[in-house]
Amino acid sequence: MKHIVFEGLPAVGKSELLALLARSYPHQVRVLPELVKTLVLEQDIDLFRERARLTEAIRQALPERKRRVRDILNAGYVCLEESHLGVHQAYAQALGDDEFLDAYPDLQAQLEPPDAYVHLQIPVSESMDRQAARGTVQFDVDEAKLSTMAKALDGWHAVSDVPRIVVAADRPAHSVVAECEKLLGLTYGPDASMLDKTFDVLLLLGRPASGKSEFIDFMTAIPTARRAREFRIAPFDMCDDFPILWQLFQEEDVWEQVGRPRQLSKRCNGNYAVSDDAVWPFLIERINQEVTSFIASEELLQRRTLLVEFSRGGASGYANALAQLSPKLLSRAAALYISVSFEESWRRNVARYDERNKGGLLTHSVPREEMERTYGTDDWFDIAGELQGTLRVKGLELPYATLPNEPESKDPHVLAGRYRMALAPLYTRWSAS
Repeated sequence: MKHIVFEGLPAVGKSELLALLARSYPHQVRVLPELVKTLVLEQDIDLFRERARLTEAIRQALPERKRRVRDILNAGYVCLEESHLGVHQAYAQALGDDEFLDAYPDLQAQLEPPDAYVHLQIPVSESMDRQAARGTVQFDVDEAKLSTMAKALDGWHAVSDVPRIVVAADRPAHSVVAECEKLLGLTYGPDASMLDKTFDVLLLLGRPASGKSEFIDFMTAIPTARRAREFRIAPFDMCDDFPILWQLFQEEDVWEQVGRPRQLSKRCNGNYAVSDDAVWPFLIERINQEVTSFIASEELLQRRTLLVEFSRGGASGYANALAQLSPKLLSRAAALYISVSFEESWRRNVARYDERNKGGLLTHSVPREEMERTYGTDDWFDIAGELQGTLRVKGLELPYATLPNEPESKDPHVLAGRYRMALAPLYTRWSAS
């Protein structure tokens, strides 16, 4: 169903329901408000006393309404429309409006029929209570006229060729919304087909403060549909080895407090430095452990992306780390290396610490000694000589892209351009592998 019209007694909640669906499913639906009510408000028409004027306003508005429905459908959206001329004809019978009843066949003929009508059903007495709570006296209809209108609308549907689907609306609002979502086949977020065209695993690599966290922040902040469409990243899960390393540092603080020597790290300028390089392969094995259940489950990877983040340095840091990753992880992965020079990495590292002026997991600044020893050299460009390509790791092909990230920018438009330039060809290479 692509064009559905919602109807029901006054104050049943049509406007509120459709507004909620429009806000929650902006990539799937568009909503057209009730035509008669819109005209009454825009042209200051008395709904009950100026019936001839209202009929003429409807006549003038129908071509534009028809065009708007057509444009919504042509754009690929589901068109949800509030109320219809059949409802107004039923009101005209209750009000004795013969002029509209005479004009109705010609007016109705100007519109294309919808695929279905959805009737939100409540008792007349409940409509009366909801009208009183709504507090819009100019639109209130008394009980006798409502009963007459409801019978007339039933008669109208009895001779209509368009299906009428009844949804019980005399119950909690969330139940009504849920039934309508199911009825319309609405799923939250982008089209499932778009989520099928996203990375399974993306290795996020680069020196400390190169922009990996900014990349994650950017991807977290934008809507799921845009992220999937432009950057090929579905709703994502994270695996980052730095929190594991930080926990090791803190555990060594505890050992130190109970009189035992530190084994893997040392205190350095108010922070920590690694003192045993066995830490680096240890962290990769911990990554392998953390992603095991995720990689083993097709259900977990279906329409999701796993981001695996780490930094390495030295003459063979990335070569060693990649070779140690689980083959099951590598077989589903692409790699994105965010590239900045050592001096730029150090500058951002210092700026990040000075801005926040405290230590901790999210504010930790790598000491200069550690930066020079561990990240002063970087083998990425030894193993990945081009900006885009494929690495041979454990007999597997690992597509990669290098994203130059200098000069630093916090402008989301600049960042989006950089990310697209790297990720679009990377996804093409990865999806073809």
